[in-house]
Amino acid sequence: MAVVVQKYGGSSVSDLARVRAVADRIAATRAAGHDVVAVVSAMGNTTNDLLALAHQVAPRPDRRELDMLLSVGERITMALLALALRERGVPAVSLTGSQSGIITDEAHADARVVEVRPARLQA
Repeated sequence: MAVVVQKYGGSSVSDLARVRAVADRIAATRAAGHDVVAVVSAMGNTTNDLLALAHQVAPRPDRRELDMLLSVGERITMALLALALRERGVPAVSLTGSQSGIITDEAHADARVVEVRPARLQA
């Protein structure tokens, strides 16, 4: 069984109808006999909205805190997608990069992958 990685940007998951369509596509890939790792961005303009909020609070926001804030958008999308997949009978769990075993350096807002420990994805 092949592992297929699918990446969905903000416009692909911009609203709930599109999240459901992505879930349908992933379900079809699973039905074809493949495992799927889906990588999703924040919905629509969420990232821009969060950036605007950050800059209203702090004109030069700390990079670590900005990373934490922006991750909220992706977390919302990944949880909604996991819920949509489960609704379709597809086993799914949402994981952040670090939860999935991706280790980065500490260059906030410009981090580089330094190691991948895929054990969690293989479970």
